[in-house]
Amino acid sequence: MFKTLVARARQGYRTAAYPAEQPYLPRLFRGRPVFEPAKCLSGCAECAKLCPTEAIRISEFGPRLDLGRCIFCGECASACPGDAVAFTRDWRLAASDRNELFLTGSHQPQVDALRRELRRLLGRSLRLRQISAGGCNGCEAEVNALGNVVFDSSRFGIDFVASPRHADGVLVTGPVTANMREAALRTYEAVAEPKLVIAAGACAISGGIFRGHAEAGDGIGDLFPVDLYIPGCPPHPVTLLDGLLRLLGRL
Repeated sequence: MFKTLVARARQGYRTAAYPAEQPYLPRLFRGRPVFEPAKCLSGCAECAKLCPTEAIRISEFGPRLDLGRCIFCGECASACPGDAVAFTRDWRLAASDRNELFLTGSHQPQVDALRRELRRLLGRSLRLRQISAGGCNGCEAEVNALGNVVFDSSRFGIDFVASPRHADGVLVTGPVTANMREAALRTYEAVAEPKLVIAAGACAISGGIFRGHAEAGDGIGDLFPVDLYIPGCPPHPVTLLDGLLRLLGRL
């Protein structure tokens, strides 16, 4: 026990200072993609051809990317001969409206804070039941990281609970496979009104790489209303935390 206490003392304060300070992000982190339509070569559609989730569409106005489908593979940026597409280091990807995730140029998605009455009802806490609806465990691992000493979402009153009857809402990961559809619906129904729904990751938002598969749904959009979309494959813990705090009106 003494050795454990000494080791902990040597580690010092390890909780990230975000949002008071800019977050630390790994060198290879890919954030919000941006387009420069002026650099697009006429007739070129290489980025759209290579996109594994068909997230990019080319029109007369230039490329448009569905951030809800994007898996941040970076193939579009690598293949673009005119360097018209690039990935920034902006971690702020969440949106309240699905249409906000359709990006052209340097548009940034926006999160609308919950109504004042609902925020007053929640107080300083938010209890969520996480539903793993057939995901690969990537998003689930990042959601779990919110509870560790580095990100420590509980300091903001954001916690995950075991029972939906103790929750204020659900946070869904995965495309909602056929075997998980009923379980997801039952969990949602068990949460008392008013309740929140958060779609975390490309699979939960649009089906991701499983989109259109007979046994995997196209996300949770056709199951229940969504209050917050958090893109990524998987979304970084800072992206998750940023979206939740903006929804609660803390940022």
